[in-house]
Amino acid sequence: MPYPESKSEKKSINDGFFEIKFFENGIYLVVYPPLEKGRKVEVNDVIQKLEKKKIKDYDRNSIELAVAKADKIPVPIAPAQEEAIIDASATVTISSDKMKAYITLTPPEGGSKITLEALQKVLAENSVVHGINTDYLQKIAEFPVYEEMLCVAEGTPPEQGQDGKVEFFFETSDEFKPTVLDDGRVDFRELNKIKNVKKDQVLCVLIPPTNGVPGKTVTGVEIPAKPGKPATLPKGKNVRISPDEQSLLSDIDGQVSLIDGKVSVFYTYEVPADVDNSTGNITFLGNVIVRGNVLSGFSIDAGGSVEVWGVVEGAVIRAGGDIILRRGMQGLGKGMLISEGDIIARYIENSNIQAKNNIKAEAIMHSNVKCGNILELGGRKGLLVGGTCKVGKEIIAKVIGSYMSTATDVEVGMDPTLRERYKALREELEQMENDLRKTEQAISLLKRLASLGQLSKDKQDMLERSLRTREFYNNRISEIYEELPVLDAKLQHDSSGKVRVYNFLYPGVRIAIGSSSRSFKETLQYCTIYRDGADIRVGAIDK
Repeated sequence: MPYPESKSEKKSINDGFFEIKFFENGIYLVVYPPLEKGRKVEVNDVIQKLEKKKIKDYDRNSIELAVAKADKIPVPIAPAQEEAIIDASATVTISSDKMKAYITLTPPEGGSKITLEALQKVLAENSVVHGINTDYLQKIAEFPVYEEMLCVAEGTPPEQGQDGKVEFFFETSDEFKPTVLDDGRVDFRELNKIKNVKKDQVLCVLIPPTNGVPGKTVTGVEIPAKPGKPATLPKGKNVRISPDEQSLLSDIDGQVSLIDGKVSVFYTYEVPADVDNSTGNITFLGNVIVRGNVLSGFSIDAGGSVEVWGVVEGAVIRAGGDIILRRGMQGLGKGMLISEGDIIARYIENSNIQAKNNIKAEAIMHSNVKCGNILELGGRKGLLVGGTCKVGKEIIAKVIGSYMSTATDVEVGMDPTLRERYKALREELEQMENDLRKTEQAISLLKRLASLGQLSKDKQDMLERSLRTREFYNNRISEIYEELPVLDAKLQHDSSGKVRVYNFLYPGVRIAIGSSSRSFKETLQYCTIYRDGADIRVGAIDK
């Protein structure tokens, strides 16, 4: 269950602690000092415990002296008296926004557990009447968890009105189908990706917002819903707002682009030959066309799209739109393509490429690839071989790997950072549980020595440290068990990726989908690689 926004500071295994001991000749206080930078025991902590235990006639001066010394020596603080029997109790905390109610259980000390009826009564006494999770209350009564704030009621948040929208009158997505020639080659000269507009053409209009639906707090108070916010026109470069302020118009003839949420119409900057010493590095707000090559060591930074007619060597190209290479890229291990849209190329070799949307090419070889949406290897070769490849949704290829079993690492269908976190937590959990078992064994041995009166001062200190360590391990293991299901749910939700192979998948290929992975040791043909539960399976090719 979720926790409140503000929590008390977590206890550390290095914190000091105390014990109250009942003897025939009186009640004694034993105070243990903190280790390193741990928190000291405070007098108020002891007083609160004494009040709870209903201990009478205690000597505050003796308590303050024992807390100040913290020397682990029993100090008499009150005359002999019977230890009070205390039933379990519950307190209610309501979040500042009244949208969550938490119950904190105090464990019984010789008394009885709390009942479901008592939990319901304490909620009613605190005016918690809406959003109560009765099933969870029943579980708390049957299997109580003490000294933790447990969320037992949640309000109904208001449904805010839908914000106003902008309706575009040009294609904002970059979906396209390049021409496939009779011999299987893809004609990258006819991509139809340029969106031309004329001066005074309407580019987009505003759609008004809607009202919302009220909510309710855990105390039953209605929460009014906010109406949606009106949208604003995404005015960029070379556009103007219409007189009625409801639409955007183009100021020039040119190419319209949606970049960083702004509609702009750009002229295009053309390099008639190579990007080399004669041009230097290129930085341009709009689109860039290079009719020659981009040589090693040079860079292009464009606010719009970049199109290169020749070959890109070990250069760096960054684009706010698409990157289109009519021929390809031989990156020499240092070439880089970074696109906020698509990357399209004949071939890419020994390069690092990253596209926010799709990547399409005939061949990608020995490169590091990150693709937010779909990676498609088509044309005559349709080849993906070597390197690493991380793709958000789907990979479509004719051939993955090679007959020489070239190592090719593929991840599809999930955020790679989630996988890394999940793996790290599993490893930490295994280590923590091993360490906890060893600590339990040490505690058992030391307690046996103590019962025989053979516990030296060094071993007594070791027992104290072991007790602190056990508490630390138990707390950390609980935290990991809480986080792992959340990560696993995300991995399961995000693990819907596929790999479609229209010809060969060779040995040496490793494919990961979600939290599952599989290394292939045989050659496969015409197949779809997908995830089924915790397994990576091979199925028939789907279209």
